[in-house]
Amino acid sequence: MSTVPDAQTGRPLACSIGDPAGVGPELICKAWTRREAEGLPPFFVVGGAGLLAQAASGRGLDVPIEVIDDAADAASVFGEALPVLGSGDIDYSPAEPSRGGAKLALDSLESATGLVMLGEASGLVTGPVSKGLLATVGFEHPGQTEFLAHACGIAADEAVMMLAGPNLRTVPITVHCALAEVAAMLSIRLIGRKAMIVAEALARDFGIERPRLAISGLNPHAGEDGKFGDEEARIIVPAIEALRAAGIEASGPHPADAMFTPRARAGYDVAICMYHDQALVPLKALDFDAGVNVTLGLPIVRTSADHGTAFDIAGKGIADAGATIAAIRMAGEMAARRAMHG
Repeated sequence: MSTVPDAQTGRPLACSIGDPAGVGPELICKAWTRREAEGLPPFFVVGGAGLLAQAASGRGLDVPIEVIDDAADAASVFGEALPVLGSGDIDYSPAEPSRGGAKLALDSLESATGLVMLGEASGLVTGPVSKGLLATVGFEHPGQTEFLAHACGIAADEAVMMLAGPNLRTVPITVHCALAEVAAMLSIRLIGRKAMIVAEALARDFGIERPRLAISGLNPHAGEDGKFGDEEARIIVPAIEALRAAGIEASGPHPADAMFTPRARAGYDVAICMYHDQALVPLKALDFDAGVNVTLGLPIVRTSADHGTAFDIAGKGIADAGATIAAIRMAGEMAARRAMHG
């Protein structure tokens, strides 16, 4: 049975600001205004004190900003003001992305990651970024998940992206690649290794003692006995058998078009899917405003709201803070469980 510990570790969470032209700044401000109602653990933002103040005032939010010199000061400040660590800043220009904004986003991400790795913060909550813009300022990774794997010194396939919401958890085996490349990338080892990381993380970080993993097929109808491809018989079934032999409760391969109904979801704790959209489409359909991107397999806690920069609505005050609040709450709960179990 899963239990949720008090999300207090003695150390605050570190939030990277994301692209300052996107919805990240206003969502962080909205989350802070709902800190008591939502029971959020203390967090601080790395960089952007001025732009956060502008984002708040532009939306009519009462969000005092206090610059802190040390992460340890965040907890004492958090009740009365939004703590911000670091001097990096830029003018708030919603819906007007720029290289300067991308540079601030990258600096914030790198600094926040470093603080968590040094143990000065209990977990990392990353703001949404524009990968294309980050590439113009020296970011060499497909996404933040891959950046974090590199920063933590682990192989890219050891960092597993899980999307989690109130109704569903999903994991894509292959992530940022063309659909035409998926079949060639799949292997018994890749599926087995990622599924093992997921099972270990659900037990350690989510309090699920014996996680139930539902593993999808790749092809329509899970291949229908080889009519629509042999990846199920050749790769996915052997991977499931190896997981079961290792004591993991794994089922499948399930036809992807039938594994996300309410009845099907009641039978598992996480859906392991073969490619990006197979996992993300149902999660976003069911839990878009509360979906959290969690990186499993890292030595640190990392979560993020499961949406992008939304430049088209940035600064209009209509962005929903639900996913940001859920990401902060989940990071706090994961950090508390890790602290509780050492």
